[in-house]
Amino acid sequence: MSNNVSVARAVSLNFMGNAPRWYKLFIIFCLVLNPILASISPFVCGWVLVAEFIFTLAMALQCYPLQPGGILTLEACILGMCTMDGVKHEIEANLEVLLLLMFMLGGIHFVRDFLLFIFTKILVKVRSHTMIAFLFCCVGGTLAAFVDALTVLAVIISICMGLYGMYHKFICGDAATARLSDDHFVSPQYKQDLEDFRAFLRSILMHAAVGTTIGGVATLVGQPQNLIVGNVSGWNFVEFFLRMAPVTIPIYLCGYTTCIVLEKLKIFGFGMTMPESVYKQLVQQDMINSANLTMRDKCKLACQALCCVWLIFGLAFHLAAVGLIGLSIIVLATILCGINTEEEVGKAFTESMPFCSLLCVFFAVVTVIDQQQLFQPFIDWVFTVDESAQIPIFYLANGIISAVSDNVFVATIYIEQVHDALVNGIISGEHYNNLAIAINAGTNLPSVATPNGQAAFLFLLTSAIAPLIRLPYVRMMWMALPYTIVLTIVGLFGCWILLPVMDEWMMEQGWIVSGNIAHAAAVAAGAAGH
Repeated sequence: MSNNVSVARAVSLNFMGNAPRWYKLFIIFCLVLNPILASISPFVCGWVLVAEFIFTLAMALQCYPLQPGGILTLEACILGMCTMDGVKHEIEANLEVLLLLMFMLGGIHFVRDFLLFIFTKILVKVRSHTMIAFLFCCVGGTLAAFVDALTVLAVIISICMGLYGMYHKFICGDAATARLSDDHFVSPQYKQDLEDFRAFLRSILMHAAVGTTIGGVATLVGQPQNLIVGNVSGWNFVEFFLRMAPVTIPIYLCGYTTCIVLEKLKIFGFGMTMPESVYKQLVQQDMINSANLTMRDKCKLACQALCCVWLIFGLAFHLAAVGLIGLSIIVLATILCGINTEEEVGKAFTESMPFCSLLCVFFAVVTVIDQQQLFQPFIDWVFTVDESAQIPIFYLANGIISAVSDNVFVATIYIEQVHDALVNGIISGEHYNNLAIAINAGTNLPSVATPNGQAAFLFLLTSAIAPLIRLPYVRMMWMALPYTIVLTIVGLFGCWILLPVMDEWMMEQGWIVSGNIAHAAAVAAGAAGH
């Protein structure tokens, strides 16, 4: 009997490791509940699965979501909630995102010394916490308009990780080999400073993450769903920017103003200044690093700087898929900086591969949403309302659903439905353009409400730095709340009020064509020919 108890306890301890016991029991309860619900109503079971998966993301600091979320999704596949071919197709459709995570994040790892060197200089020179937050938000927004948001956030995470590691090593004294997650060796006089430094890093990371949304909504290449909407609509880079301007210009002004206000008022977890001990250590470390730079070190920094120039050039002109440019950075940085062993190269992938696996699980959940048509009632209802009310409804519907699902998937579903309505003559070309803008804005802006609404937010939540700076799911939602309110309201105002006025003015200037008539005619002709 005792042997049976021992085996049962061993299995219990092994299942999900050191996660809380109640969390383990909850996952087991879900595994028992889902087959019952699937036999009664696959539609209801699909929504329950989505809720369960979101909960596993919220519990990311207790157990990495790949394990509990993965077992729930695996069960859904076994129950027939989705097909393996459907999952494979969803992953294939997002192959560029996976390549980006695997290779771009690895590439950033090999130029981190240069990035840390530059940003340490900035943090040493700029003492205003408001200005630092504003710089990170603006840099995130500006770069995200031309470079993928995940790449931008990966750079900033790498910088913050380097700063945290440097300070943690300093305050641990003789225990310099202590893990970054281990506070037992932190000197008592620095414990409060460490907490304040964590709050400071949380602040600039959240500003930067939201900045990628503010900038990413504006251009054709800013977010993956932008590219989908632009391609279906037949808009080039310039036309996309102009058509989105009634939304993006107010978003820029109000978004960056929100950043400053949050820092000044010190609300929602923002406004923490860098502790003096951290600043002194940064200054001292900067002086030591500058004084001890050998000629070889200087050559490494120069080579990494050249790799960064190539990275920006390649991404800005879209010379290749983002992931392939990242792979080229890995090759160039390693060969020019003397890295030639498998062990050294392998370290670059330790952070990206778990997230790639988690993203594939997420794509399986998206497949369940697709094959069980969980969003179809929303789509059908939107087309039943009066045309004058469709713009705000499309905007809000896309925003709400994107906050709990994949915004690329949501944009794809909605833009295809609207495009079919255009081809079939149900809506006019001008109304189609307005709905396309509302769809694009809706999938970009309100979705900052939750970490799973934006890939960049999800990446930050599951990154190695999140547990170090105490940034769980709920705290991310709380810190994003003021931005969510501002961006959602301003985006709605832009789509509903400013869009008709500015569209008319831009048509008078000859910058855009009314209703995009040429594209609509080409689509209709193609459909007739087919």
